[in-house]
Amino acid sequence: MRTTYAAIIAWLQDWLRDINWVHFATIPVFTGVIGWLINWSGLVMLFSPVRFHGVRIPGMRELASVLPRKIQEVPGVLQGGIGWQGIIPARAAKMGSIAVDKAIAKLGTPAEFYQQLEPDRIAEHIVTVFRPEIPELVDQVMVREHPRLWRDLPRPVREAVVDRVQAQLPSVVGRVTTEIGVHIDQLLDPKIMVIDHFQKNPALVVRIFRDFGQRELNLMVAFGFVFGFLLGIPVAVVDSIFGLWWLLPLLGVVVGWVTNALGMWLIFEPPEPRTYFGIRHQGLFLRRQDQAAEVYARIIAEDVITLERIGDFLLDGPRGDRTRQMLATALRPAIDQAAGPARAAVRVAMGPRRFDTIRDSVAREAVGRTLTPFKDPAFSQRQAEKIRVLIARRTKELPPRDFVEMMRAAIKEDEWMLYAHGAVMGLAGGFLHLAIFGVS
Repeated sequence: MRTTYAAIIAWLQDWLRDINWVHFATIPVFTGVIGWLINWSGLVMLFSPVRFHGVRIPGMRELASVLPRKIQEVPGVLQGGIGWQGIIPARAAKMGSIAVDKAIAKLGTPAEFYQQLEPDRIAEHIVTVFRPEIPELVDQVMVREHPRLWRDLPRPVREAVVDRVQAQLPSVVGRVTTEIGVHIDQLLDPKIMVIDHFQKNPALVVRIFRDFGQRELNLMVAFGFVFGFLLGIPVAVVDSIFGLWWLLPLLGVVVGWVTNALGMWLIFEPPEPRTYFGIRHQGLFLRRQDQAAEVYARIIAEDVITLERIGDFLLDGPRGDRTRQMLATALRPAIDQAAGPARAAVRVAMGPRRFDTIRDSVAREAVGRTLTPFKDPAFSQRQAEKIRVLIARRTKELPPRDFVEMMRAAIKEDEWMLYAHGAVMGLAGGFLHLAIFGVS
């Protein structure tokens, strides 16, 4: 036993005496700098460019279908191009889908979102905006459907018809907003809204990460040097022992891969606080979930699920025809009431078919104008605060694992590209060190 110990001491003394300290000391410095560059350029790969930059290659789209799945995941390949798009903006639609499944669907139903917007306030706003348009609407429909009758009516009678329609307006609009609330779960699909908006605005997804996570992302870059430097110490030891030319580039691959993996782990893992060697640790994003929730809620309320976009979706989205039909059905009885006591006489004078045609025309014309105030940006911005409060409260209540899943799931399957990028840079760093300092 004593002989073995003495042999080890002798070997260590020989190793320390023969070691090239410049060569040895520069390896951790190199791996530290490379680690910093890996994490810095990894962030660039995550976020930039927002749109695909590259060249389209004829036949590439067809070839992509037979390539390995991992290659197909590289931005642009399935679209028939070679180039790059930031991983996060390239997966904007997927992140939108996951955000809905993991968070927004748990934050509230469409009915809850709609109630937060205070339908009574919406109705008041619609009446205020729509009332001045009533004379033009009635005149337009009557001139189109029954021009002679409308022309022959005395002016006071025409004005009385308009006044009666305007008097009915608050009850009509109240019925419309109530009807929307009753059927909102069938008319509004937040998932389609979010996916479509994220896909058209990938920069918004980048903004979500940067607005509440820039501090953690900067810290990850700084830790790239720390991780690289610490990993470089055993690399220097192994390289000085074996002195093989190919060993440093090979170990550089390992260091590059591990540095990126540690950076991602630092941000996202573990979701729940854990203690390692007496030190309490939790993923950096998770430590500020409450602050992140406020930022996330503000972006969603101001840019994604807004009253303006809800109005667009209700009228022009995939279920717009159903919305228009439902609102027209809700408006018809109110138009009947607007005719007042003279309704029966007017119906006889015009004929039942003509009267019903005019009533239906007014209802159809009124549908689009009734929801036009939904698209008022100023009013939408005032109402956004209600949605922001709801989303912020519910996001803070999310279990940490669901919160981190919402932020990470969209890029998780693409993280291998970041790790591979780190490995390539580590390999290049190893060869660069060899070129400058030679073999140990």
